[in-house]
Amino acid sequence: MQDGMVAGEILLAEGRLETGWWGPAAAAAPTLVLLHQGLGSLGLWRDIPARLAAATGCGVFAWSRLGYGRSDPVRLPRPFDYLRQEAQSVLPRVLEAIGLQQGVLVGHSDGGSIAAIHGGTVEDPRRRGIAVLAPHFFTEAAGLAAVAETRARYEQGDLRARLARHHRHPDIAFHGWCDTWLHPDFPAFFDLRPDIAGLRVPVLAIQGEADPYGSPAQLELLARQAAGPVQVMLLPGIGHDPLLEAPETVLPALRAFTDRLFAVR
Repeated sequence: MQDGMVAGEILLAEGRLETGWWGPAAAAAPTLVLLHQGLGSLGLWRDIPARLAAATGCGVFAWSRLGYGRSDPVRLPRPFDYLRQEAQSVLPRVLEAIGLQQGVLVGHSDGGSIAAIHGGTVEDPRRRGIAVLAPHFFTEAAGLAAVAETRARYEQGDLRARLARHHRHPDIAFHGWCDTWLHPDFPAFFDLRPDIAGLRVPVLAIQGEADPYGSPAQLELLARQAAGPVQVMLLPGIGHDPLLEAPETVLPALRAFTDRLFAVR
């Protein structure tokens, strides 16, 4: 168990989700809802949730999506619209289950895409803003090449063994992500411009300039398409995980963002 985490679970019709909570309860303070990356899980946030709670004064909630971590598995292959299903079907039920009063979605990579879809297509006045870290709104050739390199490390290197420490079903976690993104028909399907056009809440968008999975063009599109204000931060020398690679920059940025929204201190 991670330090300071209150472990729990949510039972959906599709299966059981493992959950964790840090800091104040939903009735006592705003909540930051963390949405993990395509190979992430509750445990792979490491100490970030506790540090976020301490830095912002907010409660922090995270969970492993179905197919990840210690949550129940899913049937493969995943449908091409799996991110939209998470945003429009699963996430609203999770927010109801935790009794969200007001909060911010904080999504990394696939989680950032889910946060943006929810923000742009689901009416929820409790969602006061979203923060996206290395999100994807369309495919890029270089990003798909990086996914293919990750597949080679999974099949020929130690990546599977490393993921097995964090996922009860590592093959489901990996192939549900990798096989979808590398399907030859996926690039033509995956286009979130209509979704982000509906974003009216404030957005904090952070991208590492050395991210192999996505270029600054992702955030440039977001800034052009979103209907509301977008603050863009590009971090030189940082790769795909700004929170873990540059917490000294990203944590204060998230604190300033939540301060503007909630004035929690």
